[in-house]
Amino acid sequence: MAFVSARICASSSPGEIRIAVTLDGLLQEFALWRPDMPDGVGDIYRARVSAHAPALGGTFVTLPGQEQAGFLPDSEGLGALTQGQTVLVTVTRSAQGGKGVRLGARNLPPDLPGGADPRLLRRGPTPLERLAARYPDAPIVIDDAAIATLLPTSLHPRLSRTSSAFDSDLRAQVDALQEATVPLPGGMSASITPTPALIAIDMDGGAATSMDRRPKQTAQFAANRDALPDLMRQLRLRNLSGAIVVDVAGLAIRKRRALGDTIETVLRDDPLRPRFLGFTALGLAEIVRPRVHPPLHELFQSREGRMLHALRGQMQAYRGMPPNGQSVRVACGYGIMQMMQDHPAWVEDFMRLTGRVLQPVAEPALPAHGWRFEP
Repeated sequence: MAFVSARICASSSPGEIRIAVTLDGLLQEFALWRPDMPDGVGDIYRARVSAHAPALGGTFVTLPGQEQAGFLPDSEGLGALTQGQTVLVTVTRSAQGGKGVRLGARNLPPDLPGGADPRLLRRGPTPLERLAARYPDAPIVIDDAAIATLLPTSLHPRLSRTSSAFDSDLRAQVDALQEATVPLPGGMSASITPTPALIAIDMDGGAATSMDRRPKQTAQFAANRDALPDLMRQLRLRNLSGAIVVDVAGLAIRKRRALGDTIETVLRDDPLRPRFLGFTALGLAEIVRPRVHPPLHELFQSREGRMLHALRGQMQAYRGMPPNGQSVRVACGYGIMQMMQDHPAWVEDFMRLTGRVLQPVAEPALPAHGWRFEP
């Protein structure tokens, strides 16, 4: 599908590249790319069978260089597997929600390297490559020349560089993805609450129908119908997946079922092809969206995510200012200090993007995962 007015914007900060696809200025897709922490989806391994788990309907497979074993369902069709056997597998779902990666064994490319030892054979596409393939005619705007070095040369003709890939409006749209409450058309809103079991979404009519002269239920139905497309767009932007329940605003249960066609129509535009399962006896809309990549709230709320957010804030404070020869000191608890040592590219990125040296310093008085920037 061609999106003639689509535009891909990639904004660089230490350890992270934020990627936004806009259509006529409106945010349509969003992804976080952390080059030294890939989620692994699409990676292909020659891996070793660890243990078959008949009760779970699959086999645990040890992936070289990974802490957790991956799970290969029996439905992938490899037949009986024995402990120690090597198999070719690809990562079909990232580690998320406390669970390890899901593996597949179908449709592997025929040109994989030979050999017998377990190893990573091929990396999957980066988030920017995936979005560039989905929007093949969209120009790619970057604000850091280093991004080009991470991309295949086939994408280079589409690149253009600017001082800031995100303008203030796009930055505000992206920042809003961290908020639990989402404003919707017509004065409505929705509260999004991720739980270990499901994603709960509560729509609120607020003052949406206060000036509507139509019968209350007619006005409420129209308000929900008009707000649902924007709410479903939030599922994609935030990568909310698994079981999702939506409590629409102010409608009698028997009238809610008429919204099913609207939900199904909007979901057809989602590349993950979510399924609308209908309404429960309590009137909750049930949606199942396949889990593939980590949800945005997990990435934002992780320890790494919080530290990267802080580094981006410091970068924005210094970016564009002439270097003065002084370093930027960050006092670190021992956990953060270890994190900084594990990710030296973050310090390198900070230097490249600000012209200032980032100096992590151990501070025993801080909590393990605490930090503070010092003047």
